[in-house]
Amino acid sequence: QVQLVESGGGLVQPGGSLRLSCAASGRTFSSYAMGWFRRAPGKEREFVAAISWSGGNTYYADSVKGRFTISRDNAKNTVYLQMNSLKPEDTARYYCAARLDYGLGFSEYEYDYWGQGTQVTVSS
Repeated sequence: QVQLVESGGGLVQPGGSLRLSCAASGRTFSSYAMGWFRRAPGKEREFVAAISWSGGNTYYADSVKGRFTISRDNAKNTVYLQMNSLKPEDTARYYCAARLDYGLGFSEYEYDYWGQGTQVTVSS
């Protein structure tokens, strides 16, 4: 079993920044890839970013490319999502997920464990 707990969400003005964290416990953190997803009100959950077990490979949705950065610290069992130049359309509940595989996953169906999410609201 893997337990995931997200933190760092909140209210931010357009153009601002937030850093989300996801703390993992339960299994060897470095043995699985991680991802971030989000769900806006009335919409399906969508892929945001993914990172391989080592952190050497990352991938982003086109909508966040160049603004968001995913990273991980295997010594701290934590994955991060640095979000810059935030836009109102980034408003959503953000979820981290763990994939029991070393490689990147792009679909929610490729992930095995999920956190409860943290709310991000971008508004003036």
